[in-house]
Amino acid sequence: MKFADLKTANRTLWALGSLKIPLIFFCRPKIHEITDEQCVIRIPCKRRVKNHVNSMYIGALTIGADLAGGFLAMRHIEKTGKKIILIFKDMQADYLKLVEGDAFFTCNDGEKVKAAVDLAASTGERQNVPVNITVTVPSHLGAEPAAIIALTLSIKDKS
Repeated sequence: MKFADLKTANRTLWALGSLKIPLIFFCRPKIHEITDEQCVIRIPCKRRVKNHVNSMYIGALTIGADLAGGFLAMRHIEKTGKKIILIFKDMQADYLKLVEGDAFFTCNDGEKVKAAVDLAASTGERQNVPVNITVTVPSHLGAEPAAIIALTLSIKDKS
């Protein structure tokens, strides 16, 4: 299983970034934690992802949110054994503070995602589920959110 444990999930992330989506690889993300309920992705705030004011570029923030919600969904999809395709349908973001340190993207919507995956697997119909990602910068802001991003996950069984 590609998402059974942290080490294997990070290998999967590395392979996805290096072989399929080089933009992900460029940002050097790492899965900090992954369970059925939660996924936490870290993107280091290094030169590659900084903008002209030395904060994290909006594109890197979007990649982190995409990965936090997407890997949580892929973990549940893998357990069904079916060929379920996922995409993100839309996005809404509130940027509250500058991200001037390593960013942690946390998605705690595992139960909602699992329910949608199970429904898509059983009915074969497209399911849309909103997932919320909170971005924190512990080194500069502690637990205070730097951004709150809402993505609509759209999944459908293609088996």
